[in-house]
Amino acid sequence: MARLADYFVVIGYDLDKRVEGEGQGRILQRFPEKDWEDSPFPQGVELFCQPSGWQLVPDQQPPSFFVAVLTDINSDRHYCACFTFWEGLDNPQKAEASEVDEADELSVVQTSKIFAPKSLVLVSQLDYTEVFRNCLGLIYTVHVDGLSVPLETVIGHLLTCVIPIAGGSQPGQEEREESLRTITLGAGDRQVIQTPISDSLPVSGSSVAQLFRQLGIVNVLYLFCAALTEHKILFLSSSYQRLTDACRALLAIMFPLKYSFTYIPILPGKLLEVLSTPTPFIIGVNSFFRSETQELLDVIIADLDGGTVTIPECVHISLLPEPLLQQTQTALSMVLDPELEVADHAFPPQSIQPSALKIQDKEIRAVFLWLFARLFQGYRWCLHIIRIHPEPVIRFHKAAFLGQRALSEDDFLTKVLDGMAFAGFVSERGPPYRATDLFDDLVANQVERIRQEEACPHKVMNHVKELAEQLFKNENPYPAVAMHKVQRPSENSQNNAQNRAPFPMLDDVAVQLFIDHAAAKLKTAPPAVKAELKSMVPSGPPLGDVVDRNGNVMANSARRLEVVRNCITYIFENKMLEAKKLMPAVLRALKGRGARVCLTQELNQHVLQNRAVLDDQQFDYIVRMMNCTLQDCSHMDEHGIAAALLPLVTAFCRKLGAGITQFAYSCVQEHMVWTNMQFWEAMFYSDVQNHIRHLYLETEDREQHNNSEQHNGSGNRREISALELASEQSRLWPTLSKEMQMERVQKEESTVFSQAIHYANRMSYLLLPLDTSKNRLLRSSGIGDMESVSNSYVTNSIAGSMAESYDTESGFEDAESSDVANSVVRFINRFVDKVCNESGVTNEHLKALHAMIPDIVQMHIETLEAVHRESKRLPPIQKPKLLRPTLLPGEELVMDGMRVHLIPDGREEATGLMGGPPLLPAEGAIFLTTYRLIFKGTPTDPLVGEQTVTRSFPIASLTKEKRISVTLTMDQFVQEGLQLRSCTFQLMKIAFDEEVASDLAEVFRKHLHKLRYPQHVQGTFAFTVGQCGKMVVEHKAKDKNQSLKTLSKNLVKSAKRTIGRQYVSRKKYSPPTWENRSSFQSELDEDEISVSEEVDQSSLTLSSTIRSSDRQTMSNVVERACCRDYQRLGLGTLSNSLTRSKNEPFRISTANRMYTMCRSYPGLLIVPQSIPDATINRICRCYRQNRFPVVCWRNSRTKAVLLRSAGLHAKGVVGFFKSPNAPTAVPSQADSTNLEQEKYLQAIISSMPSYSENSGRNTLSGFTSTHMNTSDTSDKLRQPKIGALMKQVMGSKEDVPGTFSRGALGQRAKVISLSQPKVSGKARNPPRGKWGSIRGSGRLSAYNPDVGTRLAGKESPQPNGGPSDPLFLRQQKAYLYIIGDKAQLKGGKQDSFQHWEVVPIEVCDVRQVKNSFKKLMKACVPSSSTSDPSMSFLRCLEESEWMALLHRVLQVSVLVVELLNTGSSVMVSLEDGWDVTTQVVSLVQMLSDPYYRTFDGFRLLVEKEWLSFGHRFSHRGAQTLGSQSSGFTPIFLQFLDCVHQIHLQFPMEFEFSQYYLKFLAYHYVSNRFRTFLLDSDYERIELGVLYEEKGERKNPQVCKSVWDYIDRLNKKTPVFYNYMFSPEDEEVLRPYTFISNLKVWDFYTEETLSEGPSYDWELRGRQERTAEETAEKPDTSGPKSQRHIVWPCYDNLTKAVPDSITKLLQELQSLEAELGQTSDKWKDTWDKIKTTQRTETKLESKPSFSSSLLMSSNLSHQRRSQGVYLQESGVGSSINLALDCEASATSTPVAGRPSTSTLYSQFQSTESENRSFEGILFKKGALLKPWKPRWFVLDKTKHQLRYYESRQDKECKGVIELAEVESVTAGTPTMGAPKNIDEKAFFDLKTTKRVYNFCAQDSLNAQLWMDSIQSCLSDA
Repeated sequence: MARLADYFVVIGYDLDKRVEGEGQGRILQRFPEKDWEDSPFPQGVELFCQPSGWQLVPDQQPPSFFVAVLTDINSDRHYCACFTFWEGLDNPQKAEASEVDEADELSVVQTSKIFAPKSLVLVSQLDYTEVFRNCLGLIYTVHVDGLSVPLETVIGHLLTCVIPIAGGSQPGQEEREESLRTITLGAGDRQVIQTPISDSLPVSGSSVAQLFRQLGIVNVLYLFCAALTEHKILFLSSSYQRLTDACRALLAIMFPLKYSFTYIPILPGKLLEVLSTPTPFIIGVNSFFRSETQELLDVIIADLDGGTVTIPECVHISLLPEPLLQQTQTALSMVLDPELEVADHAFPPQSIQPSALKIQDKEIRAVFLWLFARLFQGYRWCLHIIRIHPEPVIRFHKAAFLGQRALSEDDFLTKVLDGMAFAGFVSERGPPYRATDLFDDLVANQVERIRQEEACPHKVMNHVKELAEQLFKNENPYPAVAMHKVQRPSENSQNNAQNRAPFPMLDDVAVQLFIDHAAAKLKTAPPAVKAELKSMVPSGPPLGDVVDRNGNVMANSARRLEVVRNCITYIFENKMLEAKKLMPAVLRALKGRGARVCLTQELNQHVLQNRAVLDDQQFDYIVRMMNCTLQDCSHMDEHGIAAALLPLVTAFCRKLGAGITQFAYSCVQEHMVWTNMQFWEAMFYSDVQNHIRHLYLETEDREQHNNSEQHNGSGNRREISALELASEQSRLWPTLSKEMQMERVQKEESTVFSQAIHYANRMSYLLLPLDTSKNRLLRSSGIGDMESVSNSYVTNSIAGSMAESYDTESGFEDAESSDVANSVVRFINRFVDKVCNESGVTNEHLKALHAMIPDIVQMHIETLEAVHRESKRLPPIQKPKLLRPTLLPGEELVMDGMRVHLIPDGREEATGLMGGPPLLPAEGAIFLTTYRLIFKGTPTDPLVGEQTVTRSFPIASLTKEKRISVTLTMDQFVQEGLQLRSCTFQLMKIAFDEEVASDLAEVFRKHLHKLRYPQHVQGTFAFTVGQCGKMVVEHKAKDKNQSLKTLSKNLVKSAKRTIGRQYVSRKKYSPPTWENRSSFQSELDEDEISVSEEVDQSSLTLSSTIRSSDRQTMSNVVERACCRDYQRLGLGTLSNSLTRSKNEPFRISTANRMYTMCRSYPGLLIVPQSIPDATINRICRCYRQNRFPVVCWRNSRTKAVLLRSAGLHAKGVVGFFKSPNAPTAVPSQADSTNLEQEKYLQAIISSMPSYSENSGRNTLSGFTSTHMNTSDTSDKLRQPKIGALMKQVMGSKEDVPGTFSRGALGQRAKVISLSQPKVSGKARNPPRGKWGSIRGSGRLSAYNPDVGTRLAGKESPQPNGGPSDPLFLRQQKAYLYIIGDKAQLKGGKQDSFQHWEVVPIEVCDVRQVKNSFKKLMKACVPSSSTSDPSMSFLRCLEESEWMALLHRVLQVSVLVVELLNTGSSVMVSLEDGWDVTTQVVSLVQMLSDPYYRTFDGFRLLVEKEWLSFGHRFSHRGAQTLGSQSSGFTPIFLQFLDCVHQIHLQFPMEFEFSQYYLKFLAYHYVSNRFRTFLLDSDYERIELGVLYEEKGERKNPQVCKSVWDYIDRLNKKTPVFYNYMFSPEDEEVLRPYTFISNLKVWDFYTEETLSEGPSYDWELRGRQERTAEETAEKPDTSGPKSQRHIVWPCYDNLTKAVPDSITKLLQELQSLEAELGQTSDKWKDTWDKIKTTQRTETKLESKPSFSSSLLMSSNLSHQRRSQGVYLQESGVGSSINLALDCEASATSTPVAGRPSTSTLYSQFQSTESENRSFEGILFKKGALLKPWKPRWFVLDKTKHQLRYYESRQDKECKGVIELAEVESVTAGTPTMGAPKNIDEKAFFDLKTTKRVYNFCAQDSLNAQLWMDSIQSCLSDA
């Protein structure tokens, strides 16, 4: 029985405490005055009566009613029913006024009425909204209508009403109950209270249906899931009663879970800060406060009036698992909208109305009950009962529950089970003996029905309707209630509210009398005991069957289980070979749950009396299987596999020696599950439950034996579950005597205690590592920090203090073994505390346990030490032998092989996933040498075991190294490992074997780092090769007493010694003094064709580091790539030259000879003839890094030149105020520098023939005439094309294909404006703000952004604001285009006659290239495989934007080529002039000039543009410690990739093959050669690298230059040669540049695991030799197959499947060798074949296209016709010419000459047809030089006369182009001529530039020479 109402309160407006319009309420009267003991009076009721605040209102308002809910400190809810009405007051302000002016009293009274609220509040612990509404309404009616009943009587009756809490009608009690339920307050009223039958089911009225109507199905489901997963929920509505109803509804659908967080259906405005509480809540707030709820970030807001639910971004609501969610939604829509189903029917039923609201409400709740029954079915099978007496203690096994449902990954269920509500559910519904309700019945007895019906919605609906009926009956047990009689206030009383008397003060004595009287009556009355019906709670069917019947078991599992069983049988029968064969299949099968369960069951059968002793190999296999099983289990162990293995790991063991046994647990410790506190708790509780069950089963058995009648029936009883036992015991408990009760409590307690000791032992077994010194445990699992996260709220008692002291300690890197023990002790203590507190162990016992634990651990450590010692003595399991790598000459080991495993990365080819054998993972060793990092080993898969796997990369190419931890499939341990990434597109993931000590791995990392980033470039392999002392680290045995620290110290010392040696031995060279220099000069062999005395004077001071004695240095300087190329291009004049005409436009300047002007430029530079060095000195300051414009190439046809420079300086603000185009650095010097700049550019333009032709005429008319003269059609045709190119390159907003970067450069500014009319020159707006002109001159000096327009042939208004009439300025193309950086846009001056123009483009900066390259590496060599489609190769490739960068560079280059080809010069002036500039300039030359597509030419190009012009190889390659931070930026690789793209499109134009490019790409980062070290010629000279003598080499095998190496290799093998090479004369290449035309370079993706990278050829030779040696041994294994299988990522394809020509050449060589002939070099053979081919082609008088294999001109024709530009001339004829010429060249071959690698030979090796005539001639040097004998070669093919120092010399000393020879005449001897020689032996050769004097050995020889030269001239 319970009181209907606890308190009645009258609350009024407090007139005294008004603060600025903020009123307050105060309690006027309260009954009873004293608090009830069982329910104290709730505080703050006055706030809740007026949640929006107490306010006076001018108008009378109707009475209102709502129920607020308050929760007290014991979390009991109090329902406060508030009935509010408004009473008139005299307005205080008006009242004061009225005293002054009596006359207006009447009117004042009228207006002075204002209304104050007054509330009648009823506080109750029961929730009967309607009853409360009626009672308070009655009191109000009595007051208003002035009924005769005193208010005191009504209130007295109300407070003394007592009603039953619950329980429906039972036949015998009905009348009494009826009278109890009917209440009257003594005012002629009568009500019946509907008490629910079962008070555990919530009462909802129609609130649930109302909530669904307001918000809709999906929204309510969101709120439902949010409430269950503990989110914050806020309801908004303008109605208070609706807020209460919505909150009540949400709680009702959560049944059987109870909400246990903050619950405030109506929150007063003054308490709004409660909303920022961190805990979950369900709160209702009036919409009036909506604005204040806006900034709540993590609150879900449901607006009841608007029907919306707003979920903030940061909140993620986990929804119900499918298919439950879908089924619930379907069921709900069928309840709420039954018409939906028949909406499409042709003949819909007459009317399908949804049920009445009250019924609908119950139907919805039934759907949620049904949902929970499905969610929680079988939950009772996961309850562990750990104590029965004195009170049941029950724990829930969450992991098992999730595992049985296969929902361990499900977010929603996991959160629900972890939540407070579920914890409450377990403690309330866990006990096995209690009153049951509807849910218990549903979840236990109707599971079967639910499962059968779940697929059929109609059956579900029937079930729901049945449940709804029960719920409705529960709430409304008395259907026919006709005795309701409650008065309402009469109409007129409501109307004349104006003059109503206020609510009277009540007589508290009268009310109190009523209360006392009732209390006395209760005491005398007999207690009405309602018998609680307790019973055993049914458990329902166990869940295991459920899942299996759903078919979630693995397919073909029977076969797998068979394999597992067989393997175990073989192991125990000692059939080891059979077991070994099955092992891989077993390990695969163990991924399935069924197989794992099977394994534990099978192993169990082999355990006798808790022990099974095995031999070593059996033990090894069993442990491997256990590890594999555990490895695939999650740390939660949801399938109980680890639990089943736990007793087995302490059973299986092997004998190690006398009295020493090793158990399996010492080998399976490396799994997370052992460090998971929840796992241990669950295990402990399930064991305790079993023991307690046995305890009671025994007592029962004993009793049964005593009762002999029952004896016969006891045999076939089914197993009684622990819960059933507990229920039975709980039923009997009250009947037992005190002693019996005590005995049982003690027995249970000692059971728990003994189990705790047992578990302390078990935990120490699995947590203490075998080698306790290794402290592996701490590092991997962090046991120390692992807090327990389970559903218990018990604090730690004793262990708490210990845990704190532990947590304050610092990390445990250097922990000693005691630390391992301490942390294990702490972990076990924490566990013991938790479980003992929860299962009620006494404190004495707990203390005893704490005392025992350290001893247990210590004891175990001691036994482990013995085991560890013995286990090391075991013969090790056979590990594969470590294979030694072959090393290069000069390469030495730094660390000997350490055993490691090579783990597969994201490339799937090697793992066997894409077909082919699983080559990885492999086991072997890693070797660190001075040059490379090498892994060599064999695959771990036994079927592939005989292959070797090699992966290596140069240390210099390492870009990233990080530590990883790896779990190996076969092994027990989580290994530490390294992931090493190299920019040669290689990735090594290695895991160190357990035999490698961790500090050794650390030493390895340090060495690696030291070798990767030496202090100085001289520490790189290219310099140290062959010098390094021995520094191999020996680590054969892992011996305890060998101190690794000393070892690594010695190592470091020896390393310092060896590296130091190089520095000491190399002295700094002192600069030669002036005297030395003059003597130096006289010794020079100066016979250069184009170098005059001026050079001598200047070049002597080339660098302070040149040794004065070095006679060759000077000629070396001039022989540098630059000079040789300048001579070839005819740019090589010197200003004072006597033998050349003065009108040569360019000269070689020596202004930079000391590298004072620009450190990063070469010593000799080409500048305009007219510009003196002093001017250059000034100009260079305007450019970044002083890299001023110099000529680097000239188009032989149009004579246009290509210049390169850096961008102009922009010095902050100064740069900003600079005149728009004046390239000046400081405004003060603006004029002079500007003029000099202009003069410089003008001088370049004047050098062009096209300009000088024009400049003869009057300029204007000249321009006009060119404009008018339209005959020059070829130019006209080309212009739009260039314009289009230009527009692509400069890019406009619409230009998508050209977009260069979305990232760093941001939106591209629109630079080319096609339509915008230009205003005046001053008001021009290029992208950066407004540019004024600092220059005062009146000439137009504005940057003209109109270039593209004009080039595209469009017209546009004149830029200077003048009339747009004279368009003659427009059409003329500029003489010089300056390709500048759009971001800078400070280009050269735009002069009014438009001699030059700036083309602004966007350049990729270095950061972009760097980031793009990182992404490219990750795309091509991913570190781990992923199935995520957004991480696929092509997607990653696209995101890297590498292709877009290539497209950009190629696009600019093609534009420049076009411009040069149309006769305009181009100056590339980007960034610092050494990255993008170099790329563009090199590509332009290669596209324009066929010479650069030969071996020599390409070498020359790289030496000239990349090395001499100072591309910063060391800096960009991060080759030293200093440049480490800048990271690796592959500018040169990008260039090589561009060349590769062009090569793909024009395969017949290149003499070298793709492999040549890959070779360079590999070695430019490998540091094997010195070629690509250092940042400029200046640095190379300073180190003495530039002019190394040929004889200087100490070690003949060590090549210092990559070019020499390639030359040598090329003589031996055709690997670099392109057989399709058949160039066309003067062919200019124009490749397609769009991304769709570019291909990914296979250099990035290919790898050869059989031998490692194929770019170090010495290794190949050696490997083949060793292979042959092994093959020579007699092989008795039987017939060998000729077939060889080629695997794509393993074999070297070019070697395994060579192309036909290489194959034929190889066969030819081997045949010649067999015949004993000396075999020709491959090149000679190839050339002979080519020549005969050509001759044959000539002889067949067919058209020029020959169908022959080698010289297939068809191919060339086809390729060119596919090209975008087709040459105008007939293609055939040009090929004919080439063939004729080469065929005739064979007419006078001089056979048998040793080959000399000449500068211009088309091929590297002997090419007899290229030497028409050769011999010794004396040649007179330049002025005042002696005659010297030289070896001359007349070359008809190249049309030139070359000469060398001697016949054997490889380096050409000079060339006379026969095209320039005017005549050959007999000469006369001059001064200093050789003596004793016939006069007729002299002859002269006159060229356009000078006269050469020659002298032959005799007159006959001279005549021969003259004739040969003459015939060459006439042939031409």
